[in-house]
Amino acid sequence: MIAGLGSIGRRHLRNLAALGQTDIVLYRTHRSTLPEDELAEYPMETDLSTALAHRPDGVIVANPTAVHMAVAVPAARAGCHLLLEKPIAEPSDPQVDLLRRLVHENNVRTLVGFQFRFHPVLRMVKALVDSGELGHVLSFRVHWGEYLPGWHPWEDYRKGYAARKDLGGGVVNTLCHPLDYVRWLFGEVEALSALTDHVSEMDLDVEDLAEITLRFQNGVVGSVHLDYFQRPPQHFLTVNLEQGQIHWENESGAAQVYRVSAQTWDRITPPEGFERNDLFLEELRHFLSLVRGETVSRCSLEDGIQVLRLVQAVHESNRSGKWLRMA
Repeated sequence: MIAGLGSIGRRHLRNLAALGQTDIVLYRTHRSTLPEDELAEYPMETDLSTALAHRPDGVIVANPTAVHMAVAVPAARAGCHLLLEKPIAEPSDPQVDLLRRLVHENNVRTLVGFQFRFHPVLRMVKALVDSGELGHVLSFRVHWGEYLPGWHPWEDYRKGYAARKDLGGGVVNTLCHPLDYVRWLFGEVEALSALTDHVSEMDLDVEDLAEITLRFQNGVVGSVHLDYFQRPPQHFLTVNLEQGQIHWENESGAAQVYRVSAQTWDRITPPEGFERNDLFLEELRHFLSLVRGETVSRCSLEDGIQVLRLVQAVHESNRSGKWLRMA
């Protein structure tokens, strides 16, 4: 079952079909601004109980952040395995603890939609960092700036979830991917400090800029920049290590690796023909395997909860003007 048929829900639908999955139920509220044509062949429900009565093995929760739990909790109660889009909920949503309990009680397998964990080059970057070949990580910098009105040109950006507080939007919630992949790469965060603001002339009721500084339990220090206004867009990760540097660019998908010992740069490239949708295809292959009980989750509900804690801490640090400890 897919809950929510906006941009990401449609992508999951097309990818499931490409992977040979045709037994799909759609649950929706008819608020999507996209055409209806590609949905016609699938059974569609507007009542969640009726949709869950189809007894789906798995549920993809792809509706706006603010209503994730309204689908995820009943689905987990029904014993459905879950692919939850990120962030899993709004910060401080009391239903997250209920979902965690239901997942445990009903043996629900979970995957959170942080698709960068499936990036072939970032996976090689992680292997290189973990190997210790270039020594300990000393610092990192993530920069992600992307002009919000250009994301979905077919709709008024002001109506999309990313621009609306009531739907769980804002640049920190919406672009929280780096908060997940830096945990994946470097471990648990010990403390953070953050500043968020609305600095552009866009008509938003949420922040469009965030500067976040993080200190990790292992001593790594780094920063994450997020914004809704940069043109042209740019998304990169730079990691400084004792014996070199790694620089990954999302646009090309490739990474440059500098080794002090050789004083040379090497290039790590994705497979020939690689494109962005490959991340989502690999994520869905993993979810289908997870539903069948063939593997363990690469990004579980607990990972999603930890990112949600970081998102909440970013907002709290901005309000208080203080460092916040995560322990």
